[in-house]
Amino acid sequence: MSSQDRLAGKVAVITGASSGIGRATAVLFAREGAKVALGSRREDLLKVLVEEIVTEGGTAIMRKTDVAKENEVKDLIEAALSAFGQIDILVNNAGTSGGLSGLEVQDDKEWLDVYRTNVLGTVYATKHVAKHMMERKQGAIVNLSSVAGIRSGAGGNAYSASKAAIINFTMTSACDLGGYHVRVNAVCPGLIETEMTKPVFDYARAKGKEGKLGSRCELRRYGVPVEIAYAILFLASDEASYITGQALPVDGGNTASLNLPGMKV
Repeated sequence: MSSQDRLAGKVAVITGASSGIGRATAVLFAREGAKVALGSRREDLLKVLVEEIVTEGGTAIMRKTDVAKENEVKDLIEAALSAFGQIDILVNNAGTSGGLSGLEVQDDKEWLDVYRTNVLGTVYATKHVAKHMMERKQGAIVNLSSVAGIRSGAGGNAYSASKAAIINFTMTSACDLGGYHVRVNAVCPGLIETEMTKPVFDYARAKGKEGKLGSRCELRRYGVPVEIAYAILFLASDEASYITGQALPVDGGNTASLNLPGMKV
């Protein structure tokens, strides 16, 4: 799809940008005219992404960033401000799935690892960009939650609880920042083929069950990263100027019904 310059003149910070939804969002934002500051723990993949964006005529910088470490998140925000002088958009995409062990054997480490990345990482980035956006009295923040934060069956206990926390944090921070004309929303993806979900897809394909992937969604298929990126683009753009504090499922209709096994033909 050709660019419409929907983000012309804007600067976006995107965490977890090296693969999957974060990467698709970075490429789409750059094509839509945004200058992008990209963070991820995997520096090698970030370098490839920045080169791709620049080759296409976009503008991008990068910083190796583990969002579970507040000082590294702060460094990413400061690098964006130093390079571009402003931040208009923050996309809190970085996340981890955690394990799928049974509740009876889960330990503190499993829960803390997921919460440090998924929840505190989102809090840290929002915290360090908020003052700048409040001073400018404008900005858009998009957090990545999940259908797992809305209903059970889409992830492990720690992951699901962390994504529910992100939805609530989206609402509370939207209330905190709304008076400064800073909007905060969340996107809740359904089953999307990414590096994080690769084990699910590999298992299904190995067992000859690929056709069942996404079969419980109303659209009867799984999604791809760019479909989530376009939802993020909308919420980050001025087209969504009167939307804040919302969690938007982009899930093929999975959360539209009970969709219990055997309920539908």
